[in-house]
Amino acid sequence: MAEKQLLHIVVGGELKDVAGTEFRDLSKVEFVGAFPNYEEAHKAWKAKAQATVDNAHARYFIIHAHKLLDPSTD
Repeated sequence: MAEKQLLHIVVGGELKDVAGTEFRDLSKVEFVGAFPNYEEAHKAWKAKAQATVDNAHARYFIIHAHKLLDPSTD
């Protein structure tokens, strides 16, 4: 039996302030992808985070979209 899909979305870009979560320019936010589970999303997040390590303002986030669609999921 296939594992239940738990949608995760990875996005990122440059922040206004390294201590915050507000993007500098929403039109430049990068949609990295949608993933069926946290493990796959984490792989994509890690690759993007490592690729932008020289830019202190660049941040990538994993959005647990399955919790937005169905708050009863873990």
